[in-house]
Amino acid sequence: MLGVVMVYAGLAVVALASVSLVKPLAFLRIRTRRRGTHALGAGLALAALGILLPATEMQVQVMRTHLDEFAPAYQFSEFHRIHISASRDRVYRAVKEVTAAEILFFRTLTWIRRLGRPGPESVLDAPEHQPLIQVATRTSFLTLADDPGRELLVGTVVLAPAGDGAMPEPTSEWFKALDAPGFAKAMMNFRFEDAGSQACLLTTETRVFATDASAQRRFAAYWRVIYPGSSLIRRMWLRAIKRRAETASS
Repeated sequence: MLGVVMVYAGLAVVALASVSLVKPLAFLRIRTRRRGTHALGAGLALAALGILLPATEMQVQVMRTHLDEFAPAYQFSEFHRIHISASRDRVYRAVKEVTAAEILFFRTLTWIRRLGRPGPESVLDAPEHQPLIQVATRTSFLTLADDPGRELLVGTVVLAPAGDGAMPEPTSEWFKALDAPGFAKAMMNFRFEDAGSQACLLTTETRVFATDASAQRRFAAYWRVIYPGSSLIRRMWLRAIKRRAETASS
């Protein structure tokens, strides 16, 4: 998280300094274009330091979930939760049924992520009215565990060595064992817990494990730029699931 903060703080300084090159912002004590130039350099340096900041590897101490089983070690993660007034089974069905069109900002943010370029069907270019989990698992994601009403776990390879060639037919066991240099693999779960009568606590966690230092550095640069958008998508995704589950329960 510190790396993300440094990157975006640096970019904010760069934006303000760029304005100061045209009209110095005296209220920020940037009274000359020369000071604006210095601020621009400082902002670029801060953003670069954020990108280059080494990632810390985290280790799971006690295995409690399928995610723990597949990602006992990881360097990048995010976690979100939401309370839903519906049963675990209803929420599980909503996770399986919710579409891209139901997730606020989803198509806008994925359009930005792919720089506006059209591509093959995938999570980043999903049909509006098809279940998003279904789109993911028939394109680039693999279902790693599906325990109805308890936990759904999917995963994908997000970084592979250049010239690695065709990978074998992916299976959950192959994915779990993958630790060759140059790879980064991402896993995302939805976990369902009772939260009272006809209520559920739904959580989603994403973990990324990079298999060596080079892969960590490459993925860190990407993660620290896209993290705010990724986090917003996850939160909006949970809200869309909540709406669908509670509407079906009413």
